Amino acid sequence: MQLWSESFIPTLKESPADAEIASHRLLLRAGLIRKVGAGIYAWLPAGYRSLRKIEGICREELNRAGGIEVHLPAIHPAELWIKGPRWDAAREVMFRADAASAETPEDERKGEPSYVLGPTHEEVITSMMAKELTSYRDLPKNFYQIQTKFRNEIRPRFGLMRSREFLMKDGYSFDATDEGAIATYHKMMAAYTAFFSRCGLNFVMVEADTGVMGGSYSHEFMAPAEVGDDDIFFCSQSDYASNREKAFSAIVPEDFRDPEAEGEPEEFPTPGVTTIAGLAEAPYGIPAEKQFKTLIYIGDGRPFAVVLRGQDELEESKLGALGFLRVRPAEESEVVEVMGARPGSLGVVRGTIAHPEKLSGIHADHAVRLIGTGVTGANRDGFHLRNINVKRDLAIDGFGDFRRVRPGEPCPKSGAPLEMARAIEVGHIFKLGTKYSENFEAYFSDAEGKSRPHVMGCYGIGLSRTLQAAIEQSHDDKGIAWPWTIAPYQVLLTLLDPDLEEARSLALRLAAAAETAGADVLVDDRNERPGVKFNDADLLGIPLRIVIGGRGLKEGVIELKDRKSGEVRKIALTDAEKELRAAIEERNRAAEGRT
Repeated sequence: MQLWSESFIPTLKESPADAEIASHRLLLRAGLIRKVGAGIYAWLPAGYRSLRKIEGICREELNRAGGIEVHLPAIHPAELWIKGPRWDAAREVMFRADAASAETPEDERKGEPSYVLGPTHEEVITSMMAKELTSYRDLPKNFYQIQTKFRNEIRPRFGLMRSREFLMKDGYSFDATDEGAIATYHKMMAAYTAFFSRCGLNFVMVEADTGVMGGSYSHEFMAPAEVGDDDIFFCSQSDYASNREKAFSAIVPEDFRDPEAEGEPEEFPTPGVTTIAGLAEAPYGIPAEKQFKTLIYIGDGRPFAVVLRGQDELEESKLGALGFLRVRPAEESEVVEVMGARPGSLGVVRGTIAHPEKLSGIHADHAVRLIGTGVTGANRDGFHLRNINVKRDLAIDGFGDFRRVRPGEPCPKSGAPLEMARAIEVGHIFKLGTKYSENFEAYFSDAEGKSRPHVMGCYGIGLSRTLQAAIEQSHDDKGIAWPWTIAPYQVLLTLLDPDLEEARSLALRLAAAAETAGADVLVDDRNERPGVKFNDADLLGIPLRIVIGGRGLKEGVIELKDRKSGEVRKIALTDAEKELRAAIEERNRAAEGRT
């Protein structure tokens, strides 16, 4: 039991000006966190209690799934990252952590830091286990930790959702075989499902892009919310679900046959026309769905081309499937050097590219096949080509999925229209394979004495993000409405007359009964007006509230309010302990049922 007067819950009447979304405003107004700097927050007592509960649930589920808890350093030798496979991609979001020294380290003389603050720990754990897990008898192993991570967000926003310091559960598995790694992956998938269910989150698991982490496949756990930081696509008639970066559709039917050519290629002048929209207007009138869009990118220092339909947008993350570590749009000068023309007049018709040998590849999205015969740039400024057939005329090295899916396109499993929603990413799991183990020479000897790389997986949960996502999903215009399991307190006893001995004595008795029934209790014993106490109670969002006042005691009743439903019941004093215990036990049973 905690007395409000002896704790520190500094509620605010007004929302801070820089709080952009409801959950951020409520975290501050309810006295759960305070801003220290851009993207940096301090946890206050009530907020920290909820965070610790989330940690506890996470530990229980990870331990149940065979996880082994460790604690790794937050500060890393930069040489580990420089040696690893993602330094070039990750360095821009990492904090340097160099100590003052009389001698400048070798790496720093080369322009590299000597230490960095860790956003994750693949490099650290793999380099360690390369020395520890040397035999198949040591495997499998699945390590995890709960630790503060650091990411140099250029524009931190939305409170804990995009902060520079955050609490994360990160895990790393080591298996002897691919089959073993898949089994571990599914154990983690089940553990994550149990964890988010117990936290009271509405969530969906979606297919996800592996990004700079690499690996063969991954899934994200997403909490649907209007202010989510990502789009998810799903089908209500199948189990298909994916984030935007990975989503694809059945827009090109499996039995689709490429149309034959219609007429011979013909060049025509298009002075000043450099956009899809411009070519669609008079006097040309060529609709976007009949235009080829050619984009030039630089992958690991070499240019390559991507061809889309005119109305489609490139999903840049899908370019990772081409095997590049770093990808960026080409500068105009780089485009002209290879293609012979500026952007807006580009195409990949055979024989029109100025220096095709400089391209590392020409890749087209599957959907360009739907055009059949259309219009593309002539690789001469101010000119285009018509009657261009995909199969006959385009110098395409291969087809892939590069476009951004749109709502309403057919589901790849059912054919029904895909739906789109916003969501908050709260967890991500990866099957890494041998990418990191080979890089760090993390090998083991199998039963025949042969040296093999560990097959790895990695698994992350944003614990502070999970807390904010729960608030974003569970609030109203009065404040937070906490899920039962992660509320800072589960029962609030509000004393309207704290100086009345009879009321105080009853509150302490009910608090003891609630704790015996398995609930955390806060007693509001402050000398404040009832309106202030009621507003703070709704703002803080504790699931069950008991109101004890002098008038009620004269009538022989107290009030029991459910924060989420708003239901208020008057309970006779003689039944108060029994009714409170029953309400707590009902919610505990419901919470256990989610697992």
